[in-house]
Amino acid sequence: MAGVSEAIHERQAYGRAARERVSRSDQAAWTRPEGIDPLDRLRAQEAIRVPDLLPLRYERMAASPWTFLRGAAAVMAADLANSPHSGLMVQLCGDAHVLNFGLWATPERQLTFALRDFDETLPGPFEWDVKRLVTSLVVVSRENQLPDGVGLDAVRSCVRAYRERVRRYADMDQLAIWYDAIHVEELLSHLDEVEARDAVRRRITKRARRRGNEGAFARLVELTDDGPRIRENPPAVTHLDEERRLAVTRQVLDRYRSSLRDDRRVLLERFQVADVVRQVVGVGSVGMLVHLVLLLGPRAEPLFLQVKQSGASVYEEHLAPSHYPNHAQRVVNGQFLIQSATDIFAGWTHCDDRDFYVRQLRDMKVIPDTVAIRGVLAEFAAACGVALAKAHARSGDPVAISAYLGRNDSFTDAMTRFARTYADRNALDHAELQRALAEGTLPGDGSVMRKRPT
Repeated sequence: MAGVSEAIHERQAYGRAARERVSRSDQAAWTRPEGIDPLDRLRAQEAIRVPDLLPLRYERMAASPWTFLRGAAAVMAADLANSPHSGLMVQLCGDAHVLNFGLWATPERQLTFALRDFDETLPGPFEWDVKRLVTSLVVVSRENQLPDGVGLDAVRSCVRAYRERVRRYADMDQLAIWYDAIHVEELLSHLDEVEARDAVRRRITKRARRRGNEGAFARLVELTDDGPRIRENPPAVTHLDEERRLAVTRQVLDRYRSSLRDDRRVLLERFQVADVVRQVVGVGSVGMLVHLVLLLGPRAEPLFLQVKQSGASVYEEHLAPSHYPNHAQRVVNGQFLIQSATDIFAGWTHCDDRDFYVRQLRDMKVIPDTVAIRGVLAEFAAACGVALAKAHARSGDPVAISAYLGRNDSFTDAMTRFARTYADRNALDHAELQRALAEGTLPGDGSVMRKRPT
Protein backbone atom coordinates (compact mmCIF):
# COMPACT_ATOMS: atom_id res chain seq x y z
CA MET A 1 0.00 0.00 0.00
CA ALA A 2 3.02 2.26 -0.42
CA GLY A 3 1.38 3.97 -3.37
CA VAL A 4 -1.68 4.87 -1.29
CA SER A 5 0.51 6.31 1.48
CA GLU A 6 2.47 8.38 -1.03
CA ALA A 7 -0.72 9.73 -2.56
CA ILE A 8 -2.00 10.79 0.87
CA HIS A 9 1.29 12.54 1.64
CA GLU A 10 1.03 14.38 -1.67
CA ARG A 11 -2.51 15.52 -0.87
CA GLN A 12 -1.38 16.68 2.56
CA ALA A 13 1.51 18.58 1.01
CA TYR A 14 -0.88 20.20 -1.46
CA GLY A 15 -3.07 21.37 1.41
CA ARG A 16 -0.16 22.80 3.39
CA ALA A 17 1.16 24.50 0.25
CA ALA A 18 -2.16 26.36 -0.01
CA ARG A 19 -1.02 28.37 3.02
CA GLU A 20 1.48 30.04 0.69
CA ARG A 21 -1.43 31.36 -1.42
CA VAL A 22 -3.17 32.67 1.68
CA SER A 23 -2.09 31.89 5.21
CA ARG A 24 -4.67 30.85 7.76
CA SER A 25 -4.25 34.10 9.74
CA ASP A 26 -4.58 36.15 6.55
CA GLN A 27 -8.04 34.67 6.01
CA ALA A 28 -9.22 37.30 8.52
CA ALA A 29 -8.29 40.15 6.21
CA TRP A 30 -10.90 41.78 4.06
CA THR A 31 -11.40 45.23 2.55
CA ARG A 32 -13.79 46.49 -0.09
CA PRO A 33 -12.11 48.50 -2.85
CA GLU A 34 -13.11 52.16 -3.00
CA GLY A 35 -15.87 53.05 -5.42
CA ILE A 36 -17.68 49.72 -5.12
CA ASP A 37 -21.39 50.20 -4.41
CA PRO A 38 -23.05 47.09 -2.91
CA LEU A 39 -26.46 48.30 -4.06
CA ASP A 40 -25.25 48.12 -7.65
CA ARG A 41 -24.82 44.38 -7.10
CA LEU A 42 -28.44 44.13 -6.07
CA ARG A 43 -29.69 46.24 -8.97
CA ALA A 44 -27.80 44.00 -11.40
CA GLN A 45 -30.07 41.14 -10.34
CA GLU A 46 -33.29 42.98 -11.23
CA ALA A 47 -33.32 42.09 -14.93
CA ILE A 48 -34.42 38.46 -14.45
CA ARG A 49 -36.93 39.20 -11.67
CA VAL A 50 -40.63 40.03 -11.77
CA PRO A 51 -40.74 43.87 -11.73
CA ASP A 52 -43.80 44.19 -9.51
CA LEU A 53 -42.07 42.13 -6.78
CA LEU A 54 -38.92 44.29 -6.60
CA PRO A 55 -40.36 46.64 -3.94
CA LEU A 56 -41.17 43.64 -1.77
CA ARG A 57 -37.67 42.25 -2.24
CA TYR A 58 -35.98 45.45 -1.10
CA GLU A 59 -38.38 46.03 1.76
CA ARG A 60 -37.81 42.54 3.11
CA MET A 61 -34.07 43.08 2.90
CA ALA A 62 -34.44 46.45 4.65
CA ALA A 63 -36.18 44.92 7.67
CA SER A 64 -32.88 44.26 9.51
CA PRO A 65 -29.18 43.55 8.92
CA TRP A 66 -30.11 39.85 9.16
CA THR A 67 -32.62 39.97 6.32
CA PHE A 68 -30.18 42.11 4.34
CA LEU A 69 -27.49 39.43 4.68
CA ARG A 70 -29.94 36.76 3.53
CA GLY A 71 -30.77 38.70 0.38
CA ALA A 72 -27.27 39.97 -0.37
CA ALA A 73 -25.41 36.82 -1.42
CA ALA A 74 -24.31 38.67 -4.57
CA VAL A 75 -22.73 41.43 -2.47
CA MET A 76 -20.80 39.00 -0.30
CA ALA A 77 -19.69 36.93 -3.30
CA ALA A 78 -18.10 40.01 -4.85
CA ASP A 79 -16.46 40.92 -1.56
CA LEU A 80 -15.02 37.45 -1.06
CA ALA A 81 -13.65 37.49 -4.61
CA ASN A 82 -11.58 40.59 -3.78
CA SER A 83 -9.34 38.62 -1.42
CA PRO A 84 -6.91 35.74 -2.09
CA HIS A 85 -8.29 32.26 -1.49
CA SER A 86 -6.83 28.85 -0.73
CA GLY A 87 -7.58 27.26 -4.09
CA LEU A 88 -8.90 24.16 -2.26
CA MET A 89 -12.06 23.65 -4.24
CA VAL A 90 -15.36 22.07 -3.21
CA GLN A 91 -18.94 22.24 -4.40
CA LEU A 92 -20.00 25.41 -2.62
CA CYS A 93 -23.47 25.68 -1.20
CA GLY A 94 -22.98 29.35 -2.02
CA ASP A 95 -25.44 30.60 0.59
CA ALA A 96 -24.42 28.68 3.71
CA HIS A 97 -25.94 31.01 6.30
CA VAL A 98 -27.06 29.48 9.58
CA LEU A 99 -30.75 29.12 8.68
CA ASN A 100 -29.95 27.31 5.45
CA PHE A 101 -29.30 24.17 7.50
CA GLY A 102 -32.17 21.93 8.54
CA LEU A 103 -33.62 18.44 8.73
CA TRP A 104 -34.68 16.56 5.59
CA ALA A 105 -36.48 13.28 5.07
CA THR A 106 -34.55 10.64 3.16
CA PRO A 107 -36.45 8.35 0.74
CA GLU A 108 -36.52 5.88 3.66
CA ARG A 109 -38.29 8.58 5.74
CA GLN A 110 -35.39 9.10 8.12
CA LEU A 111 -34.54 12.67 9.14
CA THR A 112 -31.02 13.85 8.37
CA PHE A 113 -29.40 17.22 9.07
CA ALA A 114 -27.89 18.99 6.08
CA LEU A 115 -27.73 22.13 3.97
CA ARG A 116 -31.03 23.04 2.39
CA ASP A 117 -30.54 25.84 -0.19
CA PHE A 118 -28.58 25.46 -3.42
CA ASP A 119 -29.58 28.36 -5.67
CA GLU A 120 -25.98 29.67 -5.68
CA THR A 121 -24.13 26.34 -5.70
CA LEU A 122 -20.93 26.26 -7.76
CA PRO A 123 -17.41 24.83 -7.43
CA GLY A 124 -15.31 27.25 -5.38
CA PRO A 125 -12.85 27.61 -2.48
CA PHE A 126 -14.07 25.89 0.70
CA GLU A 127 -13.52 28.90 2.94
CA TRP A 128 -16.12 31.01 1.14
CA ASP A 129 -18.88 28.81 2.53
CA VAL A 130 -17.25 28.94 5.97
CA LYS A 131 -17.03 32.73 5.86
CA ARG A 132 -20.69 33.17 4.97
CA LEU A 133 -21.71 30.77 7.72
CA VAL A 134 -19.62 32.40 10.46
CA THR A 135 -20.71 35.89 9.45
CA SER A 136 -24.33 34.81 9.70
CA LEU A 137 -23.74 33.60 13.26
CA VAL A 138 -22.67 37.06 14.39
CA VAL A 139 -25.46 38.78 12.46
CA VAL A 140 -28.15 36.44 13.79
CA SER A 141 -26.89 36.86 17.36
CA ARG A 142 -27.26 40.61 16.96
CA GLU A 143 -30.72 40.04 15.45
CA ASN A 144 -31.59 38.29 18.71
CA GLN A 145 -30.12 41.22 20.68
CA LEU A 146 -27.42 39.02 22.15
CA PRO A 147 -23.92 40.27 23.00
CA ASP A 148 -21.33 39.88 20.27
CA GLY A 149 -19.53 37.46 22.55
CA VAL A 150 -22.35 34.96 22.10
CA GLY A 151 -22.08 35.13 18.31
CA LEU A 152 -18.29 34.89 18.41
CA ASP A 153 -18.43 31.88 20.74
CA ALA A 154 -20.77 30.29 18.19
CA VAL A 155 -18.23 31.04 15.44
CA ARG A 156 -15.48 29.30 17.38
CA SER A 157 -17.74 26.33 18.10
CA CYS A 158 -18.69 26.10 14.42
CA VAL A 159 -15.17 26.31 12.98
CA ARG A 160 -13.68 23.87 15.48
CA ALA A 161 -16.44 21.37 14.72
CA TYR A 162 -15.80 21.86 10.99
CA ARG A 163 -12.05 21.32 11.43
CA GLU A 164 -12.48 18.20 13.57
CA ARG A 165 -15.03 16.66 11.19
CA VAL A 166 -12.85 17.34 8.15
CA ARG A 167 -9.95 15.66 9.96
CA ARG A 168 -12.18 12.64 10.59
CA TYR A 169 -13.13 12.49 6.91
CA ALA A 170 -9.46 12.73 5.94
CA ASP A 171 -8.97 9.32 7.60
CA MET A 172 -12.04 7.69 6.02
CA ASP A 173 -12.49 5.73 2.81
CA GLN A 174 -14.28 7.58 0.03
CA LEU A 175 -17.33 5.30 0.11
CA ALA A 176 -17.62 5.77 3.88
CA ILE A 177 -17.64 9.54 3.36
CA TRP A 178 -20.26 9.21 0.65
CA TYR A 179 -22.60 7.11 2.78
CA ASP A 180 -22.16 9.16 5.94
CA ALA A 181 -25.25 11.02 7.15
CA ILE A 182 -26.04 13.19 10.16
CA HIS A 183 -29.16 11.76 11.78
CA VAL A 184 -31.33 13.36 14.44
CA GLU A 185 -29.53 11.74 17.35
CA GLU A 186 -26.17 13.13 16.23
CA LEU A 187 -27.74 16.58 15.89
CA LEU A 188 -29.12 16.28 19.43
CA SER A 189 -25.73 15.12 20.75
CA HIS A 190 -24.53 18.71 20.52
CA LEU A 191 -26.90 19.55 23.41
CA ASP A 192 -25.32 18.80 26.79
CA GLU A 193 -28.49 18.49 28.88
CA VAL A 194 -30.67 15.38 28.59
CA GLU A 195 -33.82 17.42 29.25
CA ALA A 196 -32.97 19.78 26.39
CA ARG A 197 -32.38 16.83 24.05
CA ASP A 198 -35.75 15.30 24.93
CA ALA A 199 -37.58 18.59 24.45
CA VAL A 200 -35.98 19.25 21.06
CA ARG A 201 -36.58 15.63 19.99
CA ARG A 202 -40.30 15.98 20.74
CA ARG A 203 -40.47 19.31 18.91
CA ILE A 204 -38.70 17.91 15.86
CA THR A 205 -40.99 14.87 15.72
CA LYS A 206 -44.09 17.04 15.95
CA ARG A 207 -42.93 19.50 13.30
CA ALA A 208 -41.79 16.77 10.89
CA ARG A 209 -45.22 15.16 11.12
CA ARG A 210 -46.94 18.48 10.37
CA ARG A 211 -44.62 19.31 7.49
CA GLY A 212 -45.44 16.36 5.24
CA ASN A 213 -47.81 16.58 2.29
CA GLU A 214 -50.85 15.72 4.43
CA GLY A 215 -49.97 18.40 6.95
CA ALA A 216 -49.42 20.94 4.19
CA PHE A 217 -52.79 20.07 2.67
CA ALA A 218 -54.54 20.72 5.99
CA ARG A 219 -52.81 24.09 6.42
CA LEU A 220 -52.69 25.42 2.86
CA VAL A 221 -55.80 24.11 1.10
CA GLU A 222 -59.50 24.94 1.27
CA LEU A 223 -62.27 22.78 -0.19
CA THR A 224 -64.53 24.58 -2.69
CA ASP A 225 -67.31 23.63 -5.08
CA ASP A 226 -64.62 23.38 -7.78
CA GLY A 227 -62.47 21.06 -5.68
CA PRO A 228 -59.45 21.68 -3.43
CA ARG A 229 -57.84 25.10 -3.88
CA ILE A 230 -54.66 26.49 -2.38
CA ARG A 231 -55.67 29.24 0.04
CA GLU A 232 -54.59 32.73 -1.02
CA ASN A 233 -52.44 34.93 1.22
CA PRO A 234 -51.42 37.99 -0.84
CA PRO A 235 -48.76 38.92 -1.72
CA ALA A 236 -47.10 35.65 -0.68
CA VAL A 237 -49.65 33.31 -2.32
CA THR A 238 -51.89 34.39 -5.20
CA HIS A 239 -53.79 32.98 -8.18
CA LEU A 240 -52.63 35.80 -10.47
CA ASP A 241 -53.10 35.21 -14.22
CA GLU A 242 -54.43 31.79 -13.34
CA GLU A 243 -55.20 30.36 -16.78
CA ARG A 244 -51.77 31.14 -18.22
CA ARG A 245 -50.01 30.14 -15.00
CA LEU A 246 -51.70 26.75 -15.07
CA ALA A 247 -50.78 26.21 -18.71
CA VAL A 248 -47.14 27.19 -18.17
CA THR A 249 -46.89 25.02 -15.07
CA ARG A 250 -48.28 22.00 -16.88
CA GLN A 251 -45.72 22.58 -19.62
CA VAL A 252 -42.90 22.87 -17.06
CA LEU A 253 -43.95 19.65 -15.32
CA ASP A 254 -44.26 17.77 -18.60
CA ARG A 255 -40.76 18.80 -19.63
CA TYR A 256 -39.21 18.33 -16.21
CA ARG A 257 -40.24 14.67 -16.08
CA SER A 258 -37.43 13.81 -18.49
CA SER A 259 -34.87 14.85 -15.84
CA LEU A 260 -36.18 12.24 -13.39
CA ARG A 261 -35.17 8.62 -13.07
CA ASP A 262 -37.60 6.24 -14.74
CA ASP A 263 -39.05 4.89 -11.48
CA ARG A 264 -39.78 8.39 -10.18
CA ARG A 265 -41.28 9.41 -13.49
CA VAL A 266 -43.71 6.48 -13.24
CA LEU A 267 -44.65 7.58 -9.72
CA LEU A 268 -45.21 11.20 -10.75
CA GLU A 269 -47.44 10.16 -13.66
CA ARG A 270 -49.96 8.83 -11.13
CA PHE A 271 -50.62 12.36 -9.87
CA GLN A 272 -52.71 15.04 -11.60
CA VAL A 273 -52.45 18.82 -11.26
CA ALA A 274 -55.30 20.23 -9.16
CA ASP A 275 -54.24 23.86 -8.54
CA VAL A 276 -51.38 26.31 -9.07
CA VAL A 277 -50.49 29.58 -7.31
CA ARG A 278 -47.65 32.06 -7.49
CA GLN A 279 -45.51 32.09 -4.36
CA VAL A 280 -43.20 34.73 -2.95
CA VAL A 281 -40.63 33.00 -0.78
CA GLY A 282 -37.71 33.94 1.44
CA VAL A 283 -35.65 37.09 0.95
CA GLY A 284 -33.00 36.48 -1.69
CA SER A 285 -35.49 34.66 -3.94
CA VAL A 286 -38.11 37.42 -3.99
CA GLY A 287 -38.77 38.41 -7.60
CA MET A 288 -37.86 35.05 -9.09
CA LEU A 289 -40.85 33.16 -10.49
CA VAL A 290 -42.02 30.54 -8.03
CA HIS A 291 -45.12 28.39 -8.51
CA LEU A 292 -46.65 26.08 -5.93
CA VAL A 293 -48.47 23.14 -7.50
CA LEU A 294 -51.00 20.90 -5.78
CA LEU A 295 -51.24 17.44 -7.33
CA LEU A 296 -53.61 14.67 -6.28
CA GLY A 297 -52.99 10.93 -6.52
CA PRO A 298 -55.47 8.14 -7.31
CA ARG A 299 -56.82 8.18 -3.73
CA ALA A 300 -56.79 11.99 -3.64
CA GLU A 301 -53.52 11.91 -1.68
CA PRO A 302 -51.80 15.31 -1.98
CA LEU A 303 -48.36 16.08 -3.36
CA PHE A 304 -47.02 19.65 -3.31
CA LEU A 305 -44.32 20.54 -5.83
CA GLN A 306 -42.54 23.88 -5.95
CA VAL A 307 -41.45 25.13 -9.38
CA LYS A 308 -38.74 27.75 -8.97
CA GLN A 309 -36.90 29.91 -11.48
CA SER A 310 -33.11 29.71 -11.42
CA GLY A 311 -30.53 32.18 -12.70
CA ALA A 312 -26.75 32.22 -12.77
CA SER A 313 -24.96 31.67 -9.46
CA VAL A 314 -23.68 34.91 -7.95
CA TYR A 315 -20.21 33.31 -7.92
CA GLU A 316 -19.98 32.64 -11.65
CA GLU A 317 -18.58 36.03 -12.62
CA HIS A 318 -15.84 35.66 -9.99
CA LEU A 319 -14.90 32.02 -10.57
CA ALA A 320 -16.04 30.40 -13.79
CA PRO A 321 -19.37 29.86 -15.55
CA SER A 322 -21.16 26.66 -14.67
CA HIS A 323 -20.51 23.84 -17.11
CA TYR A 324 -24.23 23.02 -17.08
CA PRO A 325 -26.24 24.60 -19.92
CA ASN A 326 -29.24 25.00 -17.60
CA HIS A 327 -28.97 26.95 -14.34
CA ALA A 328 -31.62 24.77 -12.70
CA GLN A 329 -29.63 21.69 -13.68
CA ARG A 330 -26.67 23.28 -11.88
CA VAL A 331 -28.79 23.70 -8.75
CA VAL A 332 -30.19 20.16 -8.69
CA ASN A 333 -26.90 18.44 -9.45
CA GLY A 334 -25.17 20.60 -6.84
CA GLN A 335 -27.77 19.42 -4.35
CA PHE A 336 -27.17 15.77 -5.28
CA LEU A 337 -23.44 16.28 -4.76
CA ILE A 338 -23.77 18.08 -1.42
CA GLN A 339 -26.53 16.06 0.28
CA SER A 340 -26.25 12.41 1.29
CA ALA A 341 -29.90 11.84 0.34
CA THR A 342 -32.22 14.21 -1.42
CA ASP A 343 -35.77 14.76 -2.64
CA ILE A 344 -36.92 12.00 -5.00
CA PHE A 345 -38.78 14.58 -7.14
CA ALA A 346 -35.86 17.01 -7.58
CA GLY A 347 -35.40 17.84 -11.28
CA TRP A 348 -35.11 20.66 -13.80
CA THR A 349 -36.28 22.01 -17.15
CA HIS A 350 -36.48 25.12 -19.36
CA CYS A 351 -39.61 27.02 -20.37
CA ASP A 352 -40.42 30.52 -21.68
CA ASP A 353 -36.72 31.48 -21.79
CA ARG A 354 -36.33 30.63 -18.11
CA ASP A 355 -34.72 27.73 -16.26
CA PHE A 356 -36.78 26.06 -13.55
CA TYR A 357 -36.10 23.41 -10.96
CA VAL A 358 -38.78 21.37 -9.23
CA ARG A 359 -38.81 19.94 -5.71
CA GLN A 360 -41.25 18.95 -3.02
CA LEU A 361 -42.50 21.86 -0.94
CA ARG A 362 -41.84 20.40 2.49
CA ASP A 363 -41.37 16.63 2.64
CA MET A 364 -40.90 16.61 6.45
CA LYS A 365 -38.41 19.49 6.34
CA VAL A 366 -37.76 20.97 9.78
CA ILE A 367 -36.18 24.40 9.39
CA PRO A 368 -35.06 26.52 12.37
CA ASP A 369 -35.77 30.20 12.87
CA THR A 370 -33.90 32.94 14.70
CA VAL A 371 -35.96 32.50 17.86
CA ALA A 372 -35.56 28.71 18.01
CA ILE A 373 -31.74 28.84 17.93
CA ARG A 374 -31.36 31.83 20.24
CA GLY A 375 -30.60 29.83 23.39
CA VAL A 376 -28.51 27.12 21.70
CA LEU A 377 -26.59 29.14 19.13
CA ALA A 378 -23.16 27.66 19.85
CA GLU A 379 -24.52 24.11 19.86
CA PHE A 380 -26.46 24.63 16.64
CA ALA A 381 -23.41 26.30 15.08
CA ALA A 382 -21.33 23.21 15.84
CA ALA A 383 -23.92 21.02 14.12
CA CYS A 384 -23.79 23.34 11.09
CA GLY A 385 -20.00 23.10 11.03
CA VAL A 386 -20.23 19.30 10.98
CA ALA A 387 -22.82 19.36 8.17
CA LEU A 388 -20.73 21.77 6.12
CA ALA A 389 -17.66 19.57 6.57
CA LYS A 390 -19.62 16.58 5.28
CA ALA A 391 -20.77 18.54 2.23
CA HIS A 392 -17.23 19.66 1.44
CA ALA A 393 -15.72 16.20 1.99
CA ARG A 394 -18.10 14.71 -0.58
CA SER A 395 -17.02 17.06 -3.35
CA GLY A 396 -13.55 18.23 -2.29
CA ASP A 397 -10.41 16.70 -0.82
CA PRO A 398 -10.72 16.41 2.97
CA VAL A 399 -7.07 15.35 3.26
CA ALA A 400 -5.87 18.60 1.65
CA ILE A 401 -8.37 20.77 3.51
CA SER A 402 -7.46 19.15 6.84
CA ALA A 403 -3.76 19.70 6.17
CA TYR A 404 -4.45 23.36 5.41
CA LEU A 405 -6.50 23.82 8.59
CA GLY A 406 -3.95 22.07 10.81
CA ARG A 407 -4.56 21.17 14.44
CA ASN A 408 -4.39 24.56 16.16
CA ASP A 409 -6.83 27.48 16.23
CA SER A 410 -5.17 29.71 13.60
CA PHE A 411 -8.02 29.32 11.12
CA THR A 412 -10.63 29.52 13.90
CA ASP A 413 -9.17 32.80 15.17
CA ALA A 414 -9.09 34.20 11.63
CA MET A 415 -12.73 33.28 11.03
CA THR A 416 -13.71 34.92 14.33
CA ARG A 417 -12.08 38.20 13.28
CA PHE A 418 -13.51 37.99 9.77
CA ALA A 419 -17.04 37.31 11.05
CA ARG A 420 -17.10 40.42 13.23
CA THR A 421 -15.55 42.63 10.54
CA TYR A 422 -17.95 41.51 7.83
CA ALA A 423 -20.98 41.66 10.14
CA ASP A 424 -20.10 45.31 10.79
CA ARG A 425 -19.85 45.94 7.04
CA ASN A 426 -23.15 44.17 6.47
CA ALA A 427 -24.81 46.51 9.00
CA LEU A 428 -23.49 49.53 7.11
CA ASP A 429 -24.72 48.12 3.79
CA HIS A 430 -28.13 47.52 5.33
CA ALA A 431 -28.27 51.15 6.47
CA GLU A 432 -27.35 52.23 2.93
CA LEU A 433 -30.24 50.20 1.55
CA GLN A 434 -32.62 51.84 4.00
CA ARG A 435 -31.41 55.28 2.91
CA ALA A 436 -31.86 54.38 -0.76
CA LEU A 437 -35.45 53.30 -0.10
CA ALA A 438 -36.17 56.46 1.87
CA GLU A 439 -34.73 58.61 -0.93
CA GLY A 440 -36.62 56.70 -3.62
CA THR A 441 -33.54 55.52 -5.54
CA LEU A 442 -34.70 51.92 -5.20
CA PRO A 443 -38.24 50.60 -5.78
CA GLY A 444 -40.18 50.33 -2.54
CA ASP A 445 -41.40 52.81 0.01
CA GLY A 446 -42.34 50.64 2.99
CA SER A 447 -46.00 50.49 2.01
CA VAL A 448 -45.99 46.80 1.04
CA MET A 449 -47.40 44.71 3.88
CA ARG A 450 -45.12 41.80 4.64
CA LYS A 451 -44.41 39.19 7.25
CA ARG A 452 -40.84 39.72 8.43
CA PRO A 453 -38.83 36.62 7.48
CA THR A 454 -37.29 34.69 10.36
